[in-house]
Amino acid sequence: MRLVILSAVLVIGMICPLAAGAEQWPQWRGPAANGAGGDADYPVKFSSDEGVAWKVALPGLGCSTPAVWDDAIYLTCGIGGRDALVCFDLSGKERWRRLLGPEIAGKHPHGSGSNPSPATDGRHLVVFYKSGTVACFDLDGNELWRTNLRERFGDIEMWWDLGASPLIAGDRAIVQVLHAGDSYLVAFDLKTGEVLWKEPRQYVVPVEADQSYASPQLAAVGGRPIVVVLGADHLTGHDVANGKMIWECGGFNPDNQPMWRNIASAVIADDLAIVPYGRGDFLAAVRLDGTGDVTATHKAWEKQGLGADVPTPVVHDGRIYVLHDRGRLACLDLQTGDELWLAELPKSRHKCFASPVLAGDLLYVARLDGTVFVGRVRDAGYEPLAENKMGEELVVGPVPLGGGLLIRGREHLFRIGQTAADGSGIRQ
Repeated sequence: MRLVILSAVLVIGMICPLAAGAEQWPQWRGPAANGAGGDADYPVKFSSDEGVAWKVALPGLGCSTPAVWDDAIYLTCGIGGRDALVCFDLSGKERWRRLLGPEIAGKHPHGSGSNPSPATDGRHLVVFYKSGTVACFDLDGNELWRTNLRERFGDIEMWWDLGASPLIAGDRAIVQVLHAGDSYLVAFDLKTGEVLWKEPRQYVVPVEADQSYASPQLAAVGGRPIVVVLGADHLTGHDVANGKMIWECGGFNPDNQPMWRNIASAVIADDLAIVPYGRGDFLAAVRLDGTGDVTATHKAWEKQGLGADVPTPVVHDGRIYVLHDRGRLACLDLQTGDELWLAELPKSRHKCFASPVLAGDLLYVARLDGTVFVGRVRDAGYEPLAENKMGEELVVGPVPLGGGLLIRGREHLFRIGQTAADGSGIRQ
């Protein structure tokens, strides 16, 4: 049975077509949630002050990927001890900011209280914070509703900083909380914030393995939309209509190792979920058309030694591009898992926390020390092209935009490779 991907863009496309020529990045991993942008002439060589159309100082700390819709950029951060949502136009000018409830700041030295990325369907904008606040705005910044999961459903018990981005599925926003307490998925009505369903998602696993920083993914089998969730040593598929589990796949921690939490997310492509697990040492593919316990029947393939712990893979055009935290790149065949090529980025004590991004045939990798590697991917292998120094910490992957890039650093938001709409250069 063939699987149909239902990304945020495709869902809203059923309601209102995209603006002609628009390039959208509506959620953490892009239009198809696979880490790939469109075909264009994207920049190769740049730095913090070369090839920069503009850069703006960010008003607070956050680790979320910006969402882009038409002529607006939306990102979350903390401002003055409060959760915040900020909107910029495509020339880097701030349009508006909204302050929400009290922030819970990041615990990890490279984290924040604003790790989850915004999600939009072109009408609504949903945000989620470590504080437990979930809120929905229209694209002009008018708040439609707000709630707090900690206040409604109990404390969120995670060793580090909550990271799962919200998911828009048709008329609802879905949020997952997989933690040391009672784990669950919850769906809110996009218009009103009413809880449409709340479904337990609980397994008995070793210490810390119950905690997942991965984000839920949206797909459909036979026209039935499902939410795919990775965490607690299991991959599960849930009915979008009511949250009920359709299938479950275990076996992702056969020796019951402690601390096998999930950070990298599953990626949906064709009829498979690509699953990184085991703290970066394993990768598996699971078919999505099952029911019940599919552990023994629906694993298409598994690999050891070619996984990723923090960066989520790119999946595009029948290829999987896997970035290990230490800078090893691997390209695998989607259907078979066969290794097509391996490459190594220059050695460094700094890790790669940002997920890689594919734009055309260029693969972008952001390393923690502020280096952005650019290489061309071909069937025969990886061709390194440039090492670009941005001058500040990077934990967020670039966003392809109109033949240019948006790069969020710890201190600035950069637009690379395009002149600002008003003709200006660097905006400080």
